[in-house]
Amino acid sequence: MTDSLPDWWQPLASRAATAVTADFTRWPTPAGRGRPSAVLVLLGEEPGAGPDVLLLERAATMRTHAGQVAFPGGAADPGDPGATGTALREATEEVGLDPGSATVVTELPQLWIPVSDFVVTPVLAWWHAPHQVYPRATDEVSRVARLPVAALADPANRLRVRHPSGYVGPAFSVDGLLVWGFTAGVLATLLELAGWARPWSQDRVDDLPREQAWPVR
Repeated sequence: MTDSLPDWWQPLASRAATAVTADFTRWPTPAGRGRPSAVLVLLGEEPGAGPDVLLLERAATMRTHAGQVAFPGGAADPGDPGATGTALREATEEVGLDPGSATVVTELPQLWIPVSDFVVTPVLAWWHAPHQVYPRATDEVSRVARLPVAALADPANRLRVRHPSGYVGPAFSVDGLLVWGFTAGVLATLLELAGWARPWSQDRVDDLPREQAWPVR
């Protein structure tokens, strides 16, 4: 499968295939616990623009995670054919993704989110046939964006955020979106795995906006 990927994909595809939970988080995934879920980490490319990643912004009216930036995804349904099925179904429901436009490269290790007790499988995929996407589930999604990998790797767009609970973690500020929590942690690790990361100062620590300060994700 990796033979059909663009050249820029190759280092990430190779390294992701052997990635382990500890590459992404210090929290081991507990056996027999957590609600299964999955997110779609969809990397595409516009001609002449370089690779990008598809993200969404949660609606401000949501009871939890309001205004947070995330990968498309959610909890598994009983009829889903595994984590890949969950990720593609959720992306279809949330942003109108055509599942046939995405080639799944690998499922990354399961990651446990202690505060919500979800066990999340990030599904890494190549968007080989990009098309228009939009907030299909308007009660959950307010915006859909393709953020350039180059912008995420730009040291000027990287920072750390402090949650009221005391949690401090990596974040990105790109195109008016603040990416933090679980999503930022996965992105930061993928930048490192792919060799796209650039040195950045961790001295900038901003307080998380209160409207986004529901449980750490």
